[in-house]
Amino acid sequence: MDGKKVVITVYGSNQICASCVGAPGSKDTYEWLQAAIARKYVDDAIRYEYIDINETQQVKKHRDFVERIVDEDLYYPIVFVNDEMVAEGIPRLKTIYEALQQNDIKPKEELK
Repeated sequence: MDGKKVVITVYGSNQICASCVGAPGSKDTYEWLQAAIARKYVDDAIRYEYIDINETQQVKKHRDFVERIVDEDLYYPIVFVNDEMVAEGIPRLKTIYEALQQNDIKPKEELK
């Protein structure tokens, strides 16, 4: 990897999305993603951030996206890999893994 960082951003809430009853909470999904990615990838070049949509956001891009979640009734958690939305609602690991590989993050078995 050429030193660039990949940022995985999870937007969510402590309160489960009304349409997502029975699904894991956003914070649980955030922690699950970190563990799943760490098992498959060397994640030194990955930074994780969790954005609670019920808190006031200081960063404009987060503030704008939280507003979009509310305005468009998007399902959360919502997962971004860098600036690409890769999951809305219940995330699929396969989609997230593909986005990581498109950003030059290699699976551990390829590095042996």
